[in-house]
Amino acid sequence: MAHVINTLLSTVASVRGAGLWLLGLLLAGGLHAQGGVVEPDLHGLTQRWVDQAMAAAQASGPTPLRMEVSVGALDSRLRLAACTQIEPYLPPGTRLWGRTRLGLRCLDGGVRWNVFLPVTIKAFGPAWVVKGSVAAGAVLTETDMLEAEVDWAQEASAIVFDQAMWLGQVAARPLSTGQALRQGMFRPAQVFAAGTQVRVVAQGPGFQITSDGQALSAGVVGQATRVKMDNGRIMSATVLDLRTVRVDL
Repeated sequence: MAHVINTLLSTVASVRGAGLWLLGLLLAGGLHAQGGVVEPDLHGLTQRWVDQAMAAAQASGPTPLRMEVSVGALDSRLRLAACTQIEPYLPPGTRLWGRTRLGLRCLDGGVRWNVFLPVTIKAFGPAWVVKGSVAAGAVLTETDMLEAEVDWAQEASAIVFDQAMWLGQVAARPLSTGQALRQGMFRPAQVFAAGTQVRVVAQGPGFQITSDGQALSAGVVGQATRVKMDNGRIMSATVLDLRTVRVDL
């Protein structure tokens, strides 16, 4: 599964990387309109640019994500002057992913102009999808999810495909049928409440001591909690499981 996740993430990176690589080539030389006039179809110009970026990414290796690109339209009231060099660019803070925009500016013409075209990039791939409604705080199980193809780029938060990352976690908010599981939608489960008697494993270089204690705060696996020892001392510990915490000395 880790290999699958790494492949998927590297694919997303290669798609974005190819876009930036191609953008660098275009920025270096610019796009030249034929006959000294502005390109009659900036929509088509942008579509070709983004299509080539996606094709370059797919040609670099196996691509589990199925890419779809669509380009919107300029305001019909715009009248652009003739231009012999048109430069495409990504505005600061934007990326070739999901709903974004690509800038086009005239570098060599009687009138310098700068316009933006809306671009939507979809990246379809496997994901875990909610089968039925899940209440906030409910523990996520295998029966709550099914595998399906979704658009990874539909939302900004990343898809969580590795089952080990969400199985046994709890829903951070109510989840609806058909939602793709993404980061921020779940959190670690609480395994004990404040006041619970726990086993304390104190360890240091070359030794380990086990004793009893009382949790002073709720316990979440992998997170810190406070424990009161039998001698009254209060220590910080890491929660290991339902009844065990670890103190590093």
